[in-house]
Amino acid sequence: MPDLQFEKRFADLGIVIGVDEAGRGPLAGPVSVGAAIIPPDFKHPLIDDSKKLTEKKREALYEELSENPDIKWSVCLVEAKEVDEVNVLKATHLGMARAVKELGVKVGMCLIDGLPVPNFPYPHEGIVKGDSKSLSIATASIFAKVTRDRIMRKAAVRFPGYGFEKHKGYGTKVHLKALRTLGPCEIHRRSFQPVAQLSKPLE
Repeated sequence: MPDLQFEKRFADLGIVIGVDEAGRGPLAGPVSVGAAIIPPDFKHPLIDDSKKLTEKKREALYEELSENPDIKWSVCLVEAKEVDEVNVLKATHLGMARAVKELGVKVGMCLIDGLPVPNFPYPHEGIVKGDSKSLSIATASIFAKVTRDRIMRKAAVRFPGYGFEKHKGYGTKVHLKALRTLGPCEIHRRSFQPVAQLSKPLE
């Protein structure tokens, strides 16, 4: 379970922010990046890497955490069009910087899930599997994941037939079959295979 070891390690530098993303791999929808500042003595028995939690538990945690006045957080979305323009890795890094900026605080240290980010505008530490090690990263992951899941459920109503409410844009068999039948929709990432192939005009 994630704890506060990294937050305590960098506490002397000032405000410590956990940062994590959701939706880097899907064929459709935005990349969602969460940033979270939690109290120095924060504890929660249920918080874990958002991917290990059921959708119902994530939703309940989101409601609880978002209503906690001691937690400061933000979520930044990088839409499919921008993902196609700059590539998904850079889009993720841009989203991370924007999410941190949106908090409007003087940053002591950012704890980022994964590897260090080149040219990141804030001091940071990359923590591989950080969402299962750092409580602030795990909290950020819940904000990012739930926000994105809600968006994809709305997308399922707007773009029926793809099954976005179930797979959230990931390349499942159901999604790939729908893509072949319906073709890409507005929120598909044209730079991703197999969307790219289906987006090409017939000769």
